Amino acid sequence: MAGVLDALWEDRDVRFDITAQQMKTRPGEVLIDCLDSIEDTKGNNGDRGRLLVTNLRIIWHSIALPRVNLSVGYNSVINITTRTANSKLRGQTEALYILTKSNNTRFEFIFTNVVPGSPRLFTSVIAVHRAYETSKMYRDLKLRGALIQNKQLRLLPREQVYDKINGVWNLSSDQGNLGTFFITNVRIVWHANMNESFNVSIPYLQIRSIRIRDSKFGLALVIESSQQTGGYVLGFKIDPMDKLQDAVKEINSLHKVYSANPIFGVEYEMEEKPQPLEELTVEQPPDDVEIEPDEQTDAFTAYFADSNKQQDREPVFSEELGLAVEKLKDGFTLQGLWEVMG
Repeated sequence: MAGVLDALWEDRDVRFDITAQQMKTRPGEVLIDCLDSIEDTKGNNGDRGRLLVTNLRIIWHSIALPRVNLSVGYNSVINITTRTANSKLRGQTEALYILTKSNNTRFEFIFTNVVPGSPRLFTSVIAVHRAYETSKMYRDLKLRGALIQNKQLRLLPREQVYDKINGVWNLSSDQGNLGTFFITNVRIVWHANMNESFNVSIPYLQIRSIRIRDSKFGLALVIESSQQTGGYVLGFKIDPMDKLQDAVKEINSLHKVYSANPIFGVEYEMEEKPQPLEELTVEQPPDDVEIEPDEQTDAFTAYFADSNKQQDREPVFSEELGLAVEKLKDGFTLQGLWEVMG
């Protein structure tokens, strides 16, 4: 079975001009806030748009042209700050700066609230991102964490223990380690009986496969984690055989239920509930133009982050192009830039 995480891109990626289908919430994704009259100051300065804040990402789209949009996953965010920006709709005003990194490329986003006097743009995005950052136990495989207290699992919000199995051997070493299994609606946790800090927490979000396989210790429960976590293979010995089969059946059943409606752990509620995302996004009528599917879009180029650039460099005349261009940074040439684009 494929892991939930292998299909999950919403919180990891930065994407531009996504389809109407990709703008819809996936299972487990919840719309937390909707802000109208938000300008994408860096990429679409002067264009009034709407900002949607979910538990996995923020989505901005133009009101006039919804297909002009972007999706920023919280896992790609490096830093969120407030700084002064120059908006065509508001002039010089305080704006939300978001620095991200996706596929080894840094992008910077600047969002400005066109309606003066409202701090909600800052409070919503910053608070939800903080809630995402502090709930990683729901989504990340964790080794040697503070998971056990007085031989009991420290439960996460909305987590329920469905089974506790004693006498489970972890097969990570030559002789194995005897411990205890906790099976919940969110994850599987094992800890050693002699040392509770020797443990592992495996969220269902990270599980790629669960099966019974042969090992040098005999038949064992083998859990393979998703490629996003390095594709770990973890083996556990449970005796007798019928107890092992029951455990695998139970874990597979809970994993299936979780996959249908994942719990991502990002808990944040606004006083006013926003409309469903499907009602807020407008299906764009097809244009009478033919689009080449293999051509790479250059929408993202406006968002490249230049950490040392505080303002636009002065324009200079380019003899090569026969027009005025922004002065290149030291060490850069037009020929070199064309080679990068090629």
